[in-house]
Amino acid sequence: MSAIEIENLTKDYTVGFARKRRVRALDGVSLTVEPGEIFGFLGANGAGKTTAIKILMRLIAPTAGTARICGRPIDDVAMHARIGFLPEQPYFYDYLTARELLEYFAELFGHARARRRPRAAELLARVHLEEAAWDQQLRRLSKGMLQRVGLAQALVNDPEVIVLDEPMSGLDPIGRREVRDLIASLRAQGTTVFFSSHILADIEVLCDRVGILQRGRLAHLGRLGDLQRVDAGGRLEITVTGVRPDEIGTTLQTLDGARVTATPGGARVEVASERDVDQALRAIRRCGGRLVSVQPVRQSLEDLFVREGAAPDGAG
Repeated sequence: MSAIEIENLTKDYTVGFARKRRVRALDGVSLTVEPGEIFGFLGANGAGKTTAIKILMRLIAPTAGTARICGRPIDDVAMHARIGFLPEQPYFYDYLTARELLEYFAELFGHARARRRPRAAELLARVHLEEAAWDQQLRRLSKGMLQRVGLAQALVNDPEVIVLDEPMSGLDPIGRREVRDLIASLRAQGTTVFFSSHILADIEVLCDRVGILQRGRLAHLGRLGDLQRVDAGGRLEITVTGVRPDEIGTTLQTLDGARVTATPGGARVEVASERDVDQALRAIRRCGGRLVSVQPVRQSLEDLFVREGAAPDGAG
């Protein structure tokens, strides 16, 4: 049984006042997420990510299609006790303290009175919120602190599936690292994580598979290793230091398809195939360059995202 199953999910919005028209935010999206998997959901602003997540959380209804979580329809109220959710812009009762908010959610999920306070402390420590902030009103906390509180509330019920919409929003580099470690620990304990993010480096570090939305449609779906496939032409990349790019470029003029790019410490040379590597290295050494690495040219996630997911159209 898949942790999340989405089939032909479609969502239309009506926009305009006098002359109303329909805008399709999601167009026949189908995918599955397996138990214990970290799944990254990518797309430009307006590609439909948040719309899809709101449908999964039953905050809005789809125009067409179905979705199931933990084998149950998304309108099954009992199923929602088994999932956690952090929206992109969480809003809490800001007169409460972080500790009080967590105790409140613990009560909603049926924790006994004696268990609520230690559970709140356990979760706030897990998301690395400084203890001095636990008893401050939420209105006094920074955006990054509130994001940590939001992550904590999403974990109150030990969910089987957790859905995170831009969980790194507002976090500094240290905070991002801590949240990445937290998400990785959830996978280690068997929790399924479905999250959207614009920070591609976090997606590359964390995700088993990704889906890329473009104009409401699923443009790509698969494992990162497959999507970041070796360049079809078999090109290789040679990284060198201690030499100027213009020197190498002059020397490699006779090598068909060679491309030289400047780097802070030297240059990066792309050659068409493995048989060109030796000739390129000889030219680099004649110029006084030192070899750093030789590796296949792979499509970066950023390249794939920009090419396939950067043209927004519609809502969400």
